[in-house]
Amino acid sequence: MSDLDHKQQMQQLEEKIAAVKQAQEPGPRTEEHYSQAQHAWRMVIELVAGLGIGFGIGYGLDHLFGTLPIFMLIFTILGLVAGVKTMIRSAHEMQEEQLADEAVDDEAGISRKDEGA
Repeated sequence: MSDLDHKQQMQQLEEKIAAVKQAQEPGPRTEEHYSQAQHAWRMVIELVAGLGIGFGIGYGLDHLFGTLPIFMLIFTILGLVAGVKTMIRSAHEMQEEQLADEAVDDEAGISRKDEGA
């Protein structure tokens, strides 16, 4: 094999490798933006889960001890408090994400008005 044929084969091989690497590269990252409805459903589910868990624990304790529904009331209220606290934490996280996105956009010189155009 001549030296010229060897160089051509190497160049073809490098082109094939580059094409395979390019095909395997992940595409441009698409950011996952959740709609406001999805955020609202998440918060509702957190509240209902807190209420349900509190109610279940209270009902179970009342049934176990044979008491009036005192534990059910206490734990349902505690579940409500825990659900509201979780909702507030989630809202705070969403607000921080939004502020971070706005800061990145400001650094990049992108305004929200430019995105719509």
